[in-house]
Amino acid sequence: MKSLKSLLCGSVVLAAALAASAPAFAWPDRPIEIVVGFAAGGGTDITARTLAQHLGKALGGQVVVNNKPGASGAIGMAYVARAKPDGHTLGMTNFPGLLTLPIERDAGFTTADFTYLGNLVRDPSAFSVAIDSPYKTVADVVAAARKAPGTISYGSTGAGTDDHLQMVMFEELTGTKLLHVPFQGAGPLKTAMLGGHVAIGGLNLGEVMPQAGKTMRPLAQASAKPSTLATDVPTFRQQGVDLVFASERGIVAPKGLPADVEQKIATALRQIAASPEFQAQMKQQFTEMDYLPGAEWKKRLEAAESNFRRMWAQKRWTE
Repeated sequence: MKSLKSLLCGSVVLAAALAASAPAFAWPDRPIEIVVGFAAGGGTDITARTLAQHLGKALGGQVVVNNKPGASGAIGMAYVARAKPDGHTLGMTNFPGLLTLPIERDAGFTTADFTYLGNLVRDPSAFSVAIDSPYKTVADVVAAARKAPGTISYGSTGAGTDDHLQMVMFEELTGTKLLHVPFQGAGPLKTAMLGGHVAIGGLNLGEVMPQAGKTMRPLAQASAKPSTLATDVPTFRQQGVDLVFASERGIVAPKGLPADVEQKIATALRQIAASPEFQAQMKQQFTEMDYLPGAEWKKRLEAAESNFRRMWAQKRWTE
């Protein structure tokens, strides 16, 4: 029969082994927040709120969306960059702002400040107008802009966003000049456009399609070919302008995220992206699936960042 001393020693060794294999802390031990750098009601916000429902179930905790609009999304991303890297603060990113904002200004964050967990969707850029607008085609906009340079107002969700850079590319391709009017999100922009305060809305396809044919009219989508979610909206290419651009939305955490937490979140995102229910919800929101795991997504972003740095050096966009 083993001595009491032997039993106690064995218990200590077993306890130490269990402690070594256990996570450093119970996670999640409080609500997880997904930070969105734009006002409520836009495409990024809607994607984040849909994801939050699925992520909460997958991780066994509450997930909430925290809107921190301003500075073209930089306020929200800077908040995430400064947060404690414990997995309780995540950021819904928006391409290209994630890359362009630190290039053009002191944005309060850099691309090196994050752990990249996965890209989820893409939402093609688009030109849209109010349903009673005199502009029926891209050609109408080009003609008006050439007749009165710098007077046709174009609303975006901020300098350096896909909405803004879409306009810059359009101007370069058509030899026109529009009047850029930035907003803090797609929600305020839609309100302004419907109120007649801006002539054209730089809204992503998913942001305008629910009101298409009712209160808004998308003039063109910046897809290489018509999105399967909006086949009746012509592309810029089909109207003679070689413009292809889109917003991409993914999830990051502050740099330094514990490996076990990173794996849990990344696994949950992969499972959610493969979920028929989530895919159906994205389709209802006219948003295309574009899942990439963290490492692959980061490589794609690095390649795109090089191109944006060249654009900035050539002064192809300014605030």
